[in-house]
Amino acid sequence: MSTLMQDARHAPLAEVTRGEAVESLHAGSVAVVDTSGRVLYAAGDPECLTFTRSTIKPFQAAPFIAAGGAARFGLDAREIALLCASHSGEPMHVQAVQSILAKAGCEERQLGCGCHVPMRYSLEDLPPAGAVFTQVHHNCSGKHAGFLAACVQHGWPSADYLNPAHPLQLSVRRSVAHFAGMAEAELTMGIDGCSAPNYAMPLSRLALSYARLAQGAPDAVYGEALATLRSAMTAHPELVSGTGRTDVAFMQTGPGDWVAKIGAEGVQVIGIGSAGLGIAVKIADGSARALCTVTVSVLQQLGLLADPAASPLAPWLRPQTRNYAGIRTGEVRAVFDLHEPA
Repeated sequence: MSTLMQDARHAPLAEVTRGEAVESLHAGSVAVVDTSGRVLYAAGDPECLTFTRSTIKPFQAAPFIAAGGAARFGLDAREIALLCASHSGEPMHVQAVQSILAKAGCEERQLGCGCHVPMRYSLEDLPPAGAVFTQVHHNCSGKHAGFLAACVQHGWPSADYLNPAHPLQLSVRRSVAHFAGMAEAELTMGIDGCSAPNYAMPLSRLALSYARLAQGAPDAVYGEALATLRSAMTAHPELVSGTGRTDVAFMQTGPGDWVAKIGAEGVQVIGIGSAGLGIAVKIADGSARALCTVTVSVLQQLGLLADPAASPLAPWLRPQTRNYAGIRTGEVRAVFDLHEPA
């Protein structure tokens, strides 16, 4: 049984210090499962009901890949990776999205994701004056370009492709439930930030999805789709994410073996192919500040990350907090221990 977020038995996962004192505490839950979905290790509530957000992008793309969409439109591995991306809106991302649209005979105006300032920018690195952004800069535009291509592939209308009752979204719901080992009726639906239907499920089931993605085994329904998506994501993590971002660091640390995807509101999932594991983390307050630090600690405790200080994940081991003058004010550090379920 999944536990509603407000009733979940979350545990303290990370603390943030100011000087020598603890100023803030981030609670949440962790689920580590094998490829059958058995919970091997946990912290907090591994069954808490969690909105998957962008972590389900590979499973939203799986029906398109399984039906031969990549071959139909001549998509290369970089473009397949973009189908699964929460990208930073860098030129490499925008160009790949535009290429997918062109190959499918679609136009940018058809993208239903909306527009935001690209994730490559921050308060410390503002966009240039006069910069103009469109739907292709939205971090989900690769997924949406794939959605439009699937509509062309099947002859479905594209005007309402985000409607939960649209044939495209019905196929996506089946895929998400399938790889999580759930019945469709067990999924809780909401609308994502990009206006696509999104689903909540027990944290352990989200971890199972990634254990299966990392294995990439042939599937009776979706064939080699997961292997194709995993291969593209791990070969081109910079297309799935962006320069300097955490998913790139995870996949560079376990090249070809670890497949990682972050989601909004404090969600991180990683599949470890060689170990047959799926790892899912949820920060209860939705903050991403401690998310990577907590996930690095999970990997350390599982014996999968012997020397994080010498890996691409070093900046997130115990990240320092600084004020706008650059003065160190404290740090973020993990404070939990994984345990075997009772």
